[in-house]
Amino acid sequence: MVISSRNPVHSVLFLILAFFNAAGLFVLLGAEFLAMLLVVVYVGAVAVLFLFVVMMLDINFAELREGFLQYLPVGAVVGAVLLAELALVGGSWVLSEGAGKTSLPVPDEKMTNTHALGHVLYTDYIYLFQAAGLVLLVAMIGAIVLTHRRRTGVHRQRIATQLDRRREDTIEVVKVPARGGR
Repeated sequence: MVISSRNPVHSVLFLILAFFNAAGLFVLLGAEFLAMLLVVVYVGAVAVLFLFVVMMLDINFAELREGFLQYLPVGAVVGAVLLAELALVGGSWVLSEGAGKTSLPVPDEKMTNTHALGHVLYTDYIYLFQAAGLVLLVAMIGAIVLTHRRRTGVHRQRIATQLDRRREDTIEVVKVPARGGR
């Protein structure tokens, strides 16, 4: 429903519903922390941001519908190729005999799912975790650099100029005659 809805606001609302469905699946699997994290991060930030952006856009749907038939043959060819690839991959998939058995150790009863998630992230996947943090840092710096503009008419403080000032240059003694200033 997210991609098949014609109204973008409805699409974003269906996306929020899909996030809540995924969070419900995490709760059923016993990963309450991941469910809460999914709802807070995706629904609380990303989906609400998408909703406000879509609501602020002035989209002319009549112009969008006019060009739809022009790209329909190309889209059908791409869809057929993807469907053929999916059929080839799915048809060649063979399950081995030991696919149902796991060699994972039994988790400790005292360990919560938050502790287990942190343990896995900071031991087995530490390099990937650090790389993800680095990618987010680069994306944040890139967004700041792309949106930063020098504004004219803004007074800026120059520390070096302020420190170079002398007392003789800053204070002016003026002799005002008595009862002369009004």
